[in-house]
Amino acid sequence: HRADGARLVARAWVDGGFRERLLADATSAAAELGINATNATAPTVLRAVACTADEHHLVVCTLCSCYPLSILGLSPSWYKSRTFRARAVREPRAMLADSFGLTLPAHVRVSVHDSTADARYFVLPMRPAGTEGLGEDELAALVTRDSMLGVAQCAPPSPR
Repeated sequence: HRADGARLVARAWVDGGFRERLLADATSAAAELGINATNATAPTVLRAVACTADEHHLVVCTLCSCYPLSILGLSPSWYKSRTFRARAVREPRAMLADSFGLTLPAHVRVSVHDSTADARYFVLPMRPAGTEGLGEDELAALVTRDSMLGVAQCAPPSPR
């Protein structure tokens, strides 16, 4: 469920120790919040990768459509498309700009992570500026499935 992934991200944004545990062992960190990050059909390790000002992460499954269903909910149709899978590996920066309108600064390195039957990835996006006073629930509401796949960034909350 997208809400479970968003809870993991929001907790990592507010709790540095949890962030470290999430990046070291996402399956165990998820269990701390009562989230079962395992795959019902096969033993799978969940891995979190964190975006920074200098590195952006993108998740793909080049073989089929391996995807952390328990964390992100149902996969989008484009995730399974041959075009997305091929371009994500061959030309990730151009694909992000063309297909998702995400233009990254030239200095930002794009790292592509290939999910498999053994390891599923999700992205820990950067916390949006201007969210310092928000609580975990408010932060979780800013996290999208697409941001946890690396095809979008989290936007700050709309001004009220």
